[in-house]
Amino acid sequence: MRIFALAAVLALLPNAAHAWGGTAHSVIDRAAIEAIPDDGPIFLRKHVDYIAASASLPDSWRGDAENFSKIEEDPNHGWFREQFAFLNPIPRSRYEFVIALYKRYETIKDHDPATAARTNVRWTGTLPFAAIEAYDRLVVCMRQVRKAQAEGGDASIPEQHCAFDTIRLGHYIGDGAQPMHDSIHSDGWRGDNPKGFTTDRSVHGRFESRFVDGMRLTVADIAPRIGAPGRRSGDMFDAVLAFLDEAGDKVEAVYTLEKRNGFADYADKDVRAMVYERTAAGAAMLRDMLCRAWAESAAPPAKVTPSPLDFTNPRFNPETGSAPD
Repeated sequence: MRIFALAAVLALLPNAAHAWGGTAHSVIDRAAIEAIPDDGPIFLRKHVDYIAASASLPDSWRGDAENFSKIEEDPNHGWFREQFAFLNPIPRSRYEFVIALYKRYETIKDHDPATAARTNVRWTGTLPFAAIEAYDRLVVCMRQVRKAQAEGGDASIPEQHCAFDTIRLGHYIGDGAQPMHDSIHSDGWRGDNPKGFTTDRSVHGRFESRFVDGMRLTVADIAPRIGAPGRRSGDMFDAVLAFLDEAGDKVEAVYTLEKRNGFADYADKDVRAMVYERTAAGAAMLRDMLCRAWAESAAPPAKVTPSPLDFTNPRFNPETGSAPD
């Protein structure tokens, strides 16, 4: 009963509908946890109701009345990659990314003020950094779970820490799976529009909230589409960037579906297929990151020499005061 009460409270919070509606976020998180194999962090299964009911919690941190929180949190939900096409590769530090944006702003503000106005952290987004930061926190709390289990102690507190960090990670990954969160065309088509796509700002909510609720998306719809665990090796930050690119590449397809009025018919098989594919992709990515974090937590933290804060570290960046990963 308390789980349902929490879900009801979250639904009433201001500015909560910034992303996939509550239905899709909840379905993605629950499907991901149910897809965890027996050699993964199965302790999260006992917290699945809490996680799923709280899946939209990070959106509640974006209210205008809580502006300190809003300024920090808003960029974490988007990755408007057309805005920073000049950056290659993407810096492996949130602050190096922000500094690079500001330098670009300074370069173009006089001759291209319109582009400069959106060359800042709010209108580019920081989603992959938010995701990888949450992932790192999960590795840490999962080590604490393992330690408690190995010592025969009470693992309930570190498990709760992990459940909360899963809420954060799940929300950012869920957002990233939605193509409109990975493009400047997040709320209606912007700029050149040769195909005549809608510029109506309501398109975002009509796709990810109204349609998803109208089609009554469930875990059972996407569970068979999630597939076997993957991403067991390789660089996780690069994997997140690739995941966001894959989603962003589908933004034109979403607008094409809208153009033929697909969002008005909840039985439309093509729009439903897009929702199934994207939410399943989000659930698979979240499941894979949870399993990978659990695997990494089996090893003690690596010794980094020299320290990221050591001025002699060859990667040390004096502009940020640290060395990126």
